[in-house]
Amino acid sequence: MTSTMELTKENFDQTVSENSFVVIDFWAEWCGPCRQFAPVYEKTAEANPDLVFAKVDTEAQPELAQAFEIQSIPTLMIVRDQVAVFAQPGALPEAVFTDVLRQARELDMDEVRKSIAEEKQGEKQGGEQSV
Repeated sequence: MTSTMELTKENFDQTVSENSFVVIDFWAEWCGPCRQFAPVYEKTAEANPDLVFAKVDTEAQPELAQAFEIQSIPTLMIVRDQVAVFAQPGALPEAVFTDVLRQARELDMDEVRKSIAEEKQGEKQGGEQSV
């Protein structure tokens, strides 16, 4: 039995909104590094049953890959409280993947949201000045 779920454009929003911590692997069948990363992803998913681990087949779900501007695969993304807190292309070694998860778990999401709000405010102000 697999401990990961398949994400599609039909279930993506619901999955991300109903779960506070979602780890997403963007991959494709033809991608060698994706196939090499798959066992690491599965093993890490099994070791973290409290988190949602999901996969997006970029061939079957091109709209999702486009929406997240996925340029190369595999790309690993972590979404906490509906905020993408990590996104990086490339197959991560198991120890690095485990450390990335640990860091994502330790994030203060109030701080993250505050920083995003400040960034958006800065873009608004910057945009007004350049007009």
